[in-house]
Amino acid sequence: MAEWTADLRVRMDELLDEYRDGLRGALDGLTEEEARRSLVVSRTTLLGLVKHVTYVEAFWFDRAVTGRSLREIGVAATPDRSFVLADDDTVASIQQAHRDQCRRSRENVAGLDLGDEVTGHGERTVWALYVQVLRELAHHSGHADILREQIRP
Repeated sequence: MAEWTADLRVRMDELLDEYRDGLRGALDGLTEEEARRSLVVSRTTLLGLVKHVTYVEAFWFDRAVTGRSLREIGVAATPDRSFVLADDDTVASIQQAHRDQCRRSRENVAGLDLGDEVTGHGERTVWALYVQVLRELAHHSGHADILREQIRP
């Protein structure tokens, strides 16, 4: 791996972890009711948003890398369904599921170089997966900030 690529990989991993921690942390200190509060017309709640980014991690860093089905991975079948909360979803359970999926994400890409191609969901390079997940996490971090501000000004 070229030195610039190694540095890029380190920086991309740092950015991923910053967004992951920020999204998961948006739930810290909230009651279960606050985390489930619907403040927009869509299905988006703060708890559902963290559940959704768990799906994003599973789709791009598990399915696209390993080829496992979403059912095997244990996440929703579609992005829209990934926002839906079950009665037994709690702040603690969603945060733990997100932590666990992020750990699996790291494990799944650990032995791969950014230029490697994966074929679990079409042909893509590892760097393309990183960019996709970073885009999603950045996008949803903004949503989380706004929702959190509305819940706890």
